[in-house]
Amino acid sequence: MKQVYNFNAGPAGLPGEVMHQAQEELLDLQGTGLSVLEISHRSKEYEQINDETQQLLKELLHIPSGYEVMFVQGGASMQFAMVPINFLPAGRVASYIHSGTWSGKAIAEARKMGDTAIAASSEADHFTKVPDLHGINLHPETAYVHLTSNETIAGTQYHSFADTGEVPLIADMSSDILSRPVNVSNFAFIYAGAQKNLGPSGVTVVIAERELLSRIPAHIPDIMNYRTHANSGSLYNTPPVFAVYIVNLVLKWIRNNGGAKGMEQRNRLKADLLYSTIDQSGGFYSGLAHKESRSLMNATFRVMNDELELQFLQEAEQNGFVGLKGHRDAGHMRASLYNAVTYEQCKALADFMVDFQQRFG
Repeated sequence: MKQVYNFNAGPAGLPGEVMHQAQEELLDLQGTGLSVLEISHRSKEYEQINDETQQLLKELLHIPSGYEVMFVQGGASMQFAMVPINFLPAGRVASYIHSGTWSGKAIAEARKMGDTAIAASSEADHFTKVPDLHGINLHPETAYVHLTSNETIAGTQYHSFADTGEVPLIADMSSDILSRPVNVSNFAFIYAGAQKNLGPSGVTVVIAERELLSRIPAHIPDIMNYRTHANSGSLYNTPPVFAVYIVNLVLKWIRNNGGAKGMEQRNRLKADLLYSTIDQSGGFYSGLAHKESRSLMNATFRVMNDELELQFLQEAEQNGFVGLKGHRDAGHMRASLYNAVTYEQCKALADFMVDFQQRFG
């Protein structure tokens, strides 16, 4: 096979071990004679996968007993709407931290549902850093605070979180869940599209405090009601069986490689290597995000001029580097360093960057 270095922002690469296991089991899942692509979601084989995957998440994230874990569909984009539908009652206000494109999309959906306030924003800094959460001034009728833990487009990430007291803190962790340890008890609700660190697109992980779920009004359609999914064990409707199965394999891979702490150690080594290559280039490369807000998941940078940037992308593609072109909203370069990306892949990219600079700098 052609040597490819996958730095796509999502759907992203999966661990090689997981891909091989899925290949081996594709035609015969656990001796059933059936593929995971064709088993019933009501079968004991899938129920075992579903239950085990929930337990793996509880184990790896040290989720307290007062929380539910569920699998829903629609990606993070559906959760942008479902969160205010479920948790923003009339007369209350949803407070959002505006840190970039994805938090902006969540804000736009919340505004369709009810009163919404911006509690903090880094828009004045062109979203090159995360907003300061110290001493944020919340509206007295705030129903919840929402933030995006990692902005894939800007390449920024929170390295610590605010204490919102009695006000529920809700987080979109789509692009950095299980890339590092987090204290789940600091959050009332976490959601994460799987296609960055957990598996393929098609399933979204939701972690919800039961007390928050108890506040959901009864008039919400069942399919849009988080309590429905929690009460049915994520089996209210046909789930994305194959996606959950792959998440199951990825979670076992994470467990076998040191858990969340092990992922953080790997990810810091990868990010440090790439950012040091950028910082030591004498300005040939420059990072797009402020250093204190740099993401361990998405390293954004530019080459010294547009002509060289185009040349860089062309040569990178010829050498097997995939997914380095930045998002259209930010431009320039982006290397996504999710859990499955190896240090060796990052070393190959750093070596290419050094060689390119030596030839054109």
